Amino acid sequence: MQTACIHCGTQHVLKDMDLGIHPKVQFRCSKCGKTTVVDLKRRIDSTIVMSPLPSFARANAPVSNLPPADPSARLPVNKQVVLTVLSGPGKDTTYTLAKPRIVLGREGSDVPLDDPEISRNHCLLEVRETYVNLKDLDSTNGTFYDEERVRAAMLQDGSEFRVGTSLIRLSFQPK
Repeated sequence: MQTACIHCGTQHVLKDMDLGIHPKVQFRCSKCGKTTVVDLKRRIDSTIVMSPLPSFARANAPVSNLPPADPSARLPVNKQVVLTVLSGPGKDTTYTLAKPRIVLGREGSDVPLDDPEISRNHCLLEVRETYVNLKDLDSTNGTFYDEERVRAAMLQDGSEFRVGTSLIRLSFQPK
């Protein structure tokens, strides 16, 4: 990150690695010797480079890092659960869920989406009779519901959520 001393204007380069997750950082100017406080404002949905890569981001990441299955997850008897891609690379594609617990992500997941902004195992959907629990699987770019990044959300019929550049609608349709 490049910043300037507020007193004399001398340019300084602060190493991103040294900034960490701190909301504010102060440094002493090498020219005038005075202290400058830098307010680090990061967007909540910004991508952060992590090194070394966490296990979920590695090419050989196991799918076993999923949370344990909830035994109460089950498909409704008289309805089918359908995911419709409203925008993004797979626009107008629909997926009818065949099981009550699915992983949405890139290739190799239960519902594969051809979106480069989606993680391999992006989020988990667990179906109940009248709603679906959505859980983010520590995805790189996050899962969004009502325009907010979420770790988990409860989706009702007609709810929309975003993963990567794909906006997806959940619906319960008669069989």
